[in-house]
Amino acid sequence: MISVSNVTMRYGSKLLFEDVSVTFTSGRRYGLTGPNGAGKSTFMKCLTGEIDPQKGNVVRPKKIGVLKQDQYAYDAYRVIDTVIMGNAALWAALEEREVIYAKPEMTDEDGSRLGELEGIVGDEDGYEAEANAAVLLQGLDIPDELHERKMSELQGGQKVRVLLAQALFGNPQALLLDEPTNYLDLDSIHWLEDFLNRYNGTVITISHDRHFLNNVCTHTADIDYETIIVYTGGYDDMVLQKTQVRARIESQNEQREKKIAQLNDFIARFSAGTRSSQVNSRKKEVERLQTTELARSNIQRPYIRFEQVRPSGKHVLEFESIHRSYTQKDGKVEHVIRNFSSAVQRGEKVVLIGRNGQGKTTLLKALLANAPNLEESDATAIDSGTVKWGHEVSIGYFAQDHTSSIPKGTTAAEWLHTFDPKATKEDIRGILGQMLFRGEEGMKKTEALSGGEAARLLFCKIMLMKPNVLVLDEPTNHLDLESINALNQAIQKYEGTVFLVTHDEDLIDEAGTRIWHFEGGPTDFRITDHKGPYEEYQQQLAMAAK
Repeated sequence: MISVSNVTMRYGSKLLFEDVSVTFTSGRRYGLTGPNGAGKSTFMKCLTGEIDPQKGNVVRPKKIGVLKQDQYAYDAYRVIDTVIMGNAALWAALEEREVIYAKPEMTDEDGSRLGELEGIVGDEDGYEAEANAAVLLQGLDIPDELHERKMSELQGGQKVRVLLAQALFGNPQALLLDEPTNYLDLDSIHWLEDFLNRYNGTVITISHDRHFLNNVCTHTADIDYETIIVYTGGYDDMVLQKTQVRARIESQNEQREKKIAQLNDFIARFSAGTRSSQVNSRKKEVERLQTTELARSNIQRPYIRFEQVRPSGKHVLEFESIHRSYTQKDGKVEHVIRNFSSAVQRGEKVVLIGRNGQGKTTLLKALLANAPNLEESDATAIDSGTVKWGHEVSIGYFAQDHTSSIPKGTTAAEWLHTFDPKATKEDIRGILGQMLFRGEEGMKKTEALSGGEAARLLFCKIMLMKPNVLVLDEPTNHLDLESINALNQAIQKYEGTVFLVTHDEDLIDEAGTRIWHFEGGPTDFRITDHKGPYEEYQQQLAMAAK
């Protein structure tokens, strides 16, 4: 259980939340939600003890698991050791034990201390530590051959999964997870959902994955209106309850304001007359009826709408027998894409799903290698096969590593203007405003943009260019829930063709009309091409498994 009493936090002059008291009960799983800037990460740091609240106090259990955000902090350690470090008491005992064993001669004091350390190791399940850590790593798709490697040898997404295993290790009484699904593929997300749903302690998680929150959370702690309110249920349940509560208070205020206006009218008409007792009575009633002052919500909702200058031809893309391989450092050849052929028609929304590292991004880059009118692209040439784009195709591309797509040394508005020199300042300002760059924020230097701001600026560019084909590689990684929902709706309404890599299950389920499922590995690579929505594909897989 974690208990928060009368906690207040400010960021500069901005009040995030005030006099918050809330209890996070064991056995419950809480989603911590709220718009960007509301104070989710600040509140999480108060819960972990990383920072102290400016007012109030936090009581937490002795053993908590925290998802670390610094991917480079453990580069000098083995992967398996990094996971075991999640149990601080066990790791300290193991390290001290190693120091004693390394001595050429042990004193009686060393022997006594060694006995104490062995007791700690036993109490903390230290003799099964490597086996237990390996199970967590396997569930998060970190293969056995990487367990003995140094963290510095892993890719960024793999490091995040190791740090997630670290947070889960050692049976902590509470888990505090900030964006645990970032860089996880669908299979890893499903594994994490199952793990958390079986976990008996307290879970508090920040996530921008609506489907994950709905599947995992028994309660939602929402930071908004300068306070924290706990609702029963997942994210969708919270939105419904929050809307109903707000609407009820606003309705009550409206009725009170009407009543107050009537009373004030009576007071104004008869205050100088003989009905002083009735006037005083109504003044007291006005004081009693004072309306509840409503704090303003921090939620900002972007508006995304993808349009086309002109539609493409009916046949958007045809490719045949595409093959792409890589040569590893040890000389082994890894075949990422093997003889894949397909054709895509205008208006289809193709979602690429599968484990990380199975070739989804590689395929997109291969298809873009000879794409028409695509200025910036990190396209990858194919080893063999043919790719043919259709008539009048124009492409809007959102790269997975999109920060390199925006040059430094300019402002957001100036960079955007280069893609349509005829656009007026009002046009540019309007599109920036749609994506929450308000007022002078459009003059922000591009090198100062956060990950979320850079993503929103790229959507501004795509909306300005009005392409008839969208190629979106992990577009939700730096977006908040409101922006992801806006993107989901925009893709559904878009009349052009879409190629989308994402692990957001709601986006896959609601926006996709066709699935390319990447499966297998270097020796049995394959892509299943399902011409239908994700739900239908899942049903087929379930029937095939029976």
